[in-house]
Amino acid sequence: MSEPEQPSPPAASASVKPPMLNRAAWVRIIPFLVYIFFIVAADMLGRLGFSAAELRWLYPVKIFAVVVTLVMFYRHYTELHSWRVSPIGAVCATGVGVVVFILWINFSSGWLLIGTPEGFDPRTDGQIDWLLVAIRIAGAALVVPIMEELFWRSFLMRWMEASDFEAVAPAAVRLQSVMIAAVLFGFEHNQWLAGVAAGVAYSVVYMRQGSLWSAILAHAVTNGVLGLWIVSTANWTYW
Repeated sequence: MSEPEQPSPPAASASVKPPMLNRAAWVRIIPFLVYIFFIVAADMLGRLGFSAAELRWLYPVKIFAVVVTLVMFYRHYTELHSWRVSPIGAVCATGVGVVVFILWINFSSGWLLIGTPEGFDPRTDGQIDWLLVAIRIAGAALVVPIMEELFWRSFLMRWMEASDFEAVAPAAVRLQSVMIAAVLFGFEHNQWLAGVAAGVAYSVVYMRQGSLWSAILAHAVTNGVLGLWIVSTANWTYW
């Protein structure tokens, strides 16, 4: 009598599900979490009685920590390894950045705000601390756009389409995913409606040009011009 035929084991590919968050996701999430950690820490220290002036130097520490994580994971950011923005694309991204800046300084009152922003006042005894100003503008224009665009546009917006988000072409992202990411991005900021508009604008630049550098450029222009405007007008609450 022949032995009964044993069922063949299931294929490995059918039994092992890909992780919801792979390495490519985590290297984009971690710098963002570091940034959020310092925002929460500053809020908690403020509640414990530390003044805004005492907490100003927490910003350079935060930016340094984010830079360290970005450098650590840079080899994984393959989309940043080459500059794929045409001259016309750069002009368009710059224009979008300026438009977002204009929206930002106008969508800034009443129901367009969440809470009461304390801002960042770099003055000491009425005199501007230019080192603090330089660090603030450099952090906002050179570091934050890279960190946030890697998280919001490169990762989250495409991850809502597929867990293997690196295989998702920016132009193929659905409107639903764009809007969810943009709304979440907006509510990360006090000026929520301006933030939503910025999220949509940077997403469109990314999708149309197919290069994350174009979205980073638009974001950097917004933050850089905003910083110069804040210093020239002393509207510190916008920081």
